Amino acid sequence: MAYDVNTIFQIAGIGIVVAMIHTVLKQMGKEDWAHWVTLIGFVVVLYMVATIVDDLFQKIRSVFLLQG
Repeated sequence: MAYDVNTIFQIAGIGIVVAMIHTVLKQMGKEDWAHWVTLIGFVVVLYMVATIVDDLFQKIRSVFLLQG
């Protein structure tokens, strides 16, 4: 569980890129594609956060149950 500031920057970078793509697509009149891009970006970030939270719970379980 060696997460550092890079993970936060990756999530922020994904958010910035998704926001830019969403804005461009919305200005082009392709709002349905813009919403899909936003949804896909959200799912990617949600997967990243879920992986981190899973690692955190595994670490907590190993500390309190004294299992390696």
